Amino acid sequence: MIKVENKFIGQGAPCFVAAEIGLNHNGDMDIALRAIDAAIEAGADAVKFQNYHTEDFLLDKKLTYSYTSQGKEITETQFEMFKRYELSFDQLKIIKEYCDKRGIIFFSTPTGKQGIDDLVKLKTPLLKNGSDFLVNLDIIQDMARTGIPTIISTGMATVAEIDNAVRAFELAGGSELIILHCISSYPTPADQVHLNKITSLQKTFGYPVGFSDHTWGTVSAIGAVVLGACFIEKHFTLDKTQNGPDHRFSSDLPELRELITGIRTIEKNLGSAKLSPTLGEEHGRKNYRLSCVINKNLPAGKIISKVDIAYSRPSGGLAPELVYLILNKKLKRNITIGEQITLNDVV
Repeated sequence: MIKVENKFIGQGAPCFVAAEIGLNHNGDMDIALRAIDAAIEAGADAVKFQNYHTEDFLLDKKLTYSYTSQGKEITETQFEMFKRYELSFDQLKIIKEYCDKRGIIFFSTPTGKQGIDDLVKLKTPLLKNGSDFLVNLDIIQDMARTGIPTIISTGMATVAEIDNAVRAFELAGGSELIILHCISSYPTPADQVHLNKITSLQKTFGYPVGFSDHTWGTVSAIGAVVLGACFIEKHFTLDKTQNGPDHRFSSDLPELRELITGIRTIEKNLGSAKLSPTLGEEHGRKNYRLSCVINKNLPAGKIISKVDIAYSRPSGGLAPELVYLILNKKLKRNITIGEQITLNDVV
């Protein structure tokens, strides 16, 4: 169980839901702050941003990226796209202070030592390493050395790569780690989600496991919670029709609210694994279960046979499974049709 400010993450705690604002602020601080407000309204536990420096991971300025936005296929250089959404430290500080004021947890994905240091300076309670940086063991170890609980996403990864990342984190002194199942396809088709990987990650690594969801809608994330995911990260936007690479497959306010409501409902549905009647079923056991009754008026001294017995509500008499205890026994008293018959009535 990992404590992050006033929340707990792990088995037994309510699923932690993070609204991934990511690039969906479009480089506009007003949009960023309004997105935080909307995430709070939806019931999210946290909002996540990205405080990357484009040069940390992109030196070839000719590399392009294609995505669908506002119904059109857009192709542009990755460098220009990422630079457009890059947040300065001063902007990050405003966002963090606003989250603190509004009472929602802030965390972010850095891409280098400077980004980590900035988050430490802001007293960020949680760090996130993206799937693209899973094989960058240096940054994972830098995160571990901060002592701040850290999340690693496992999109595109082999089990060996995940193991390397986990061991690097541990060797650097890290202990509070959350592993997210993630498919790095945007959006992820239903037949490629592979939620069963959540169970495999739990069994293989023994850390809290969550799901970074890039699918349409809410079904996959709720299914992940059924399989034991204790952390859900979902891309979030104020408007799916805004211009940008991630808006169209992100959840908007109504969808995120629906998702969180669904998660809280399924958590209640999951309940206990104990194989016993629930408190609400006790009424049913009393009123709907069956008892052995006499199906005709019978006089004292009559030998009871199977044809004299019926099974009828409510319970309280001899249970049908014990009918053999009264068969071929003699009645002690007169019994009328519909009366329950018990061991006290026969000899």
